[in-house]
Amino acid sequence: MKASLYNDLAKAGGNSSEQKSREGMTTTTGKKGITVRLSPVNNSDSAVVANYVSLNPAYGMAFIDFGFLEPSMVAVVQQLVQDGKELPETLSGKLATRVAISYDVVASLYDQLGQLLATFQQPNDKT
Repeated sequence: MKASLYNDLAKAGGNSSEQKSREGMTTTTGKKGITVRLSPVNNSDSAVVANYVSLNPAYGMAFIDFGFLEPSMVAVVQQLVQDGKELPETLSGKLATRVAISYDVVASLYDQLGQLLATFQQPNDKT
């Protein structure tokens, strides 16, 4: 069975909306009205800033590393690229968080990110 309960919940009815509540993160999935409530643990409801992501596949799951690179360092590297100069072999940043997820959840994330990106790519109807 390729689809899991997680995938089914994320896809139920198509669209999902998220809202912050006192209990934690609430996601209502589509027309069926299935609500998933995620209660924060420790500081899990605090946002983590990341401007770099790396996907590392493993047996049965994928590790997603979210990191932070200093913006000034990124600007220097961009300037080196524009100038056609040699790039450094490595960049140092901070690991913000690591998430381990199964491949069915990767598929659900892929679908949800695709829907999100599609909303940004819709043409503006200005006549």
